[in-house]
Formats: sequence, structure tokens, C-alpha cells
Amino acid sequence: MHLGRLFQRSVQMHGDRPALAMGCAPAANYAELDARIRALAYWMRRDLGLEPGDRVTLAMKNRAEYAQALLAAWHAGLCAVPVNSKLHPNEIDYILRDSQSRLCLTDANLYKGLRPVADDIKALHLIDVEAPRYAHAATGPQAPETIEPGQDSHAPAWLFYTSGTTGRPKGVVLSHANLVNMALNFYADVQPVDDTDVLLHVAPMSHGSGLYSVPCFLKGALQVVPSSGGFDEAETCELLQHYRNASLFAAPTIVQRLAEYVASRNAPLPGLKSIIVAGAPFYVEDIKQAVRVLGPRIAQIYGQGESPMSITAQTASRIARAVEQNDDEFLGSVGHAQASIEISIEDASGNRQKANQAGEIMVSGPTVMQGYWQNPQASHDTLRDGKLHTGDIGLIDGRGLLHLKDRSKDVIISGGTNIYPREVEETLMQHPDVAEVSVIGMPDPHWGESILAFVVRREGRPPAGPAELDALCLSRMARFKRPKRYVFLDQLPKNATGKVLKRQLYDLVPPTP
Repeated sequence: MHLGRLFQRSVQMHGDRPALAMGCAPAANYAELDARIRALAYWMRRDLGLEPGDRVTLAMKNRAEYAQALLAAWHAGLCAVPVNSKLHPNEIDYILRDSQSRLCLTDANLYKGLRPVADDIKALHLIDVEAPRYAHAATGPQAPETIEPGQDSHAPAWLFYTSGTTGRPKGVVLSHANLVNMALNFYADVQPVDDTDVLLHVAPMSHGSGLYSVPCFLKGALQVVPSSGGFDEAETCELLQHYRNASLFAAPTIVQRLAEYVASRNAPLPGLKSIIVAGAPFYVEDIKQAVRVLGPRIAQIYGQGESPMSITAQTASRIARAVEQNDDEFLGSVGHAQASIEISIEDASGNRQKANQAGEIMVSGPTVMQGYWQNPQASHDTLRDGKLHTGDIGLIDGRGLLHLKDRSKDVIISGGTNIYPREVEETLMQHPDVAEVSVIGMPDPHWGESILAFVVRREGRPPAGPAELDALCLSRMARFKRPKRYVFLDQLPKNATGKVLKRQLYDLVPPTP
């Protein structure tokens, strides 16, 4: 169940089938892609001196080199560390150090900002995949010897950094076996895949889209990276006219934008097989509109970084039937447990709840992470009693459907990306005019949620305005984490112990101007 060996199986079975393409350009077939992967694996191990188990950080926008590097790292027995390319270099610095990465592959957009970071980290190679050095490594002469793919299915394959509302990001350790079981669940519960399928990477490959490359290449399907490296409505429609049997992973905001574009232009999408939606709440009316405009092609999953893409699922056909039947209870759920997953709802004392009783969602199964990277206490707290304590609140109804009710962690999900309030709060507290701050998420019709910051100014200081606070945020963290609105208060509501009462903050939100 090692992904490197399973890719070799696909090469043997589908060597002449298209494997990887940029936009509408001719695709490399599986045999050609394999030659690049073997060359890169040799370069990583022999030229750069990496050893099995070493971490390779991938900090770049979607591009063909991303898929190549991911597969090459697995072939070489290395562990991939995917990084959101929108992160600030300071944030990537922490991930590089905590993961003890030996290699960081990036692109020209990020290379300059990461160069000072890399210079300060001993034994780290920083390499631009657009530079001649990388191109030569991937296309140079045949290596005098080959690197055989790994065999240990329990070796770390994907080290994904996530966090709650407090503390530093934690590295979720996912093994090769975890990801293979994720793929098997995909075939069983989301949709079948064969060598005529296409996966469009319009969402970040550092997240769900990259994970779904696994069920794609295991079946000899084609991966396509848009020339833009992301989501653009017109480009996506063009690709869905060029390719057939194409699926894409997307956050609800991408689906909404695509549906609006298609509806306004009556644009045909003959090549669309399905859109697999996850990463943020997908509201019932938005699901109905997407099905009306895009057809019976909308599937949905619920997962976490700790059990990736693999807790519950709703197939496109079942969602379409629920829309036709006005079954809002089904549409308001996130579906049934995936095939290898067991879900229970428990109260604070660990008692299993009955149907329609809310509690914390507990998950067990072969997709659940091994633990948090070098963080045994957090691993113990989250994986108690053989179950993943998700921190999410939900209930299971009489039909076995899981309904998400709340998040016990105050994570804000904007455009399918997790934003952690404390991270934003600590940044704003660095401004000398800010005495206190508390950040919450507000409903946003376009992004799902947007960030609102409540700020208490220091007495006797010149007042800091939104422009100054924006500039501070942009200098220290990714743009998408910047608050969209600021509300200035004389004091924050607190309980007797001094804890900010975030629920009361919602009552203090002024009307949108």
C-alpha cells in the first residue's frame, strides 16, 4: 500500500495513457511521467543527500511540477509537506523549522521571499522549480542507478499543518496507508474512477485537490492543471469544453462563482462529470442553485485534515434526487459515514448520544491520522480511546445522516480555507495602539465566512484606523487572513475569569454600511 509502488503499478497498466497536462497542452503519458519522477527521486536522494523519511516542503501554486514533485518524493521514500502558497514567508518559516524539512521546492513568485528564511535554516535546500537546475534534474540523462520506491505503508506520506484557535499549527501525520484508504473510500462512496477520467486542479493542490490526485493516478486517470494555476471561471469553462469526464474538487465559493458565470452566459459544460464540494458549509439554497445551473453533478464530502476527505459523503445522484424531492433534511446534512468509517456522537462525559441528540463527532477508521508531528500531548488529547475527537458538534438523524451543528473550535472558514482567530489577534496586538482584540467569523454570501475584528484602542494613543491595521496584517501574514471589517469598542465583553465572551460579540456587530 505504499503510494510509490502503487504508482509503478499504474505505469505498468496505463503506460501509454495521458497522465499530466497543463491547460489544453498535450499531456505526458504515464511512462513519460514515470521517467521524470524517477529522475527527480534520484536527484533528491543522491544529489541532494536526502534520506528515507526526510521531509520535502512543497510551497508553490498549482503547476505540473507540483504533481511531479509529490510523486517523486513518495518514490524516494520521502514525506511531502504541502504548504498553502498564499502564506506569508514568516508562516512558512515556522512549518519549515517544525517539520525539519531538508528540501523546499517553490516557484519564482515565492522564491525571493523565502530566500532569507532558507538562508537561516541549516541543511535546507531551497530550489525554484522554474529554474534550470530543477528542469535539468527532471529531464537530465538517465541515472546510472535507480531508486526503488518504498515499501512501508505506515511511513509518513503527507504532513499537513493545521491548528485550532490556540497555539502554533500542528503537523497532521498521514501515512501511505491512510491515503490509500482515503482513495478506496472515494471509489466506494463518492464516485468510480477509470482511465478515461480527468481531474482538474482548480483548487489548491496543497489541500483537497492534491489529496484527490491519489484516487486519480491509482486508476490511470489524467490530472490537468489550469494554465493560471488556480480557478478562473472562463478558463474552467474552456477546459470543460476541451476535456470529457472531468471532475474537480472545490470549496462552495468556487461552485457559486462557476454557477453564476454559467447562468449569466448560458455556457455549456459538456465535459463536467462532477464537482466534489468540501472545505466550508454548503448551504441548502446554494446546493439547489448549483444543481439547477450545473446539473446533477454536485457531490459533497465532510472530512478533516486529521481524517482527510473521508468522514462522510453524498453522491451527486443522491443530491440531485434530494433537490428534485425538496428533501432539505438530506441537503442540510453532510451525508452518511464513508465505507470504512465509524462515527459516534458523544457528550462531554463520553456517553454515546441517541439519534437526533447533539454532541461531539467522534471518528474511527483506517483514514484517521497517526498523530501530530512531534506533539505527543496533542496526539493523546485528540486520539483518545481509539477515536478521533473532531472538536465538531453534530448529530446523526434517524436516517443515519450526519448534521454539523457547530464547531467547538472557533475556526473561521473563508473560501474553503481555515483561518484561526488567535493568529489574527496576535498579529493585531503587535500594533502599539491596540490594547485588546477579538476576532470572529461572520456569514459572507461569497466566501462562506469573513473575518471581523473587535479592537479596543489604548488610552492616550493616537487612534489606529483600519488602513494601519490592514498594513500590519499584510506585513506579517497571508492576505486572506486580513479582517474584512473592524469594530472599535471601549471594552470587550468578558466573564468573571476574564475570558472574552465571543458569543456576545455577535450582538455588537453594527449593520453593514
